[in-house]
Amino acid sequence: MRIFIDTWGWIAALNRREARHEEVTVFLDNFWDQKGISYTSDYVLDETITLLFRRMIFETAKAGLEKIEQAIREGYLRLEWITPERFEKAKRLRLKFQDKPRISFTDLTSMVVMQERRLTQILTEDEHFTQVGMKLQKVP
Repeated sequence: MRIFIDTWGWIAALNRREARHEEVTVFLDNFWDQKGISYTSDYVLDETITLLFRRMIFETAKAGLEKIEQAIREGYLRLEWITPERFEKAKRLRLKFQDKPRISFTDLTSMVVMQERRLTQILTEDEHFTQVGMKLQKVP
């Protein structure tokens, strides 16, 4: 079992005030208990860290960041870096999806990583991932 975690997934998991916090937390706990491997990217973490510290008090945001770092250290979260090659692929997707101007560039980089790693499931609430014809499925 493998999934990609989008910014929404991290925020929902780490911020108790999010509407689906409990559902996402239970999903991730079960997923990781079953030895599932999750992926995210440095671009996703850029957005996540920005939002954590914008929406939460400092100590709570810091604790959330430490949970992400622990997951990376313990190996059940793999951090994928957006290399120059991935950046170029995301630019090509941006041009390909000209009819979908609301897809963020970060989401396009996530799609590139998902294609490369052959991931089909993503922890997100963002409909863009299911609208691009890549057979991606939102979870939970």
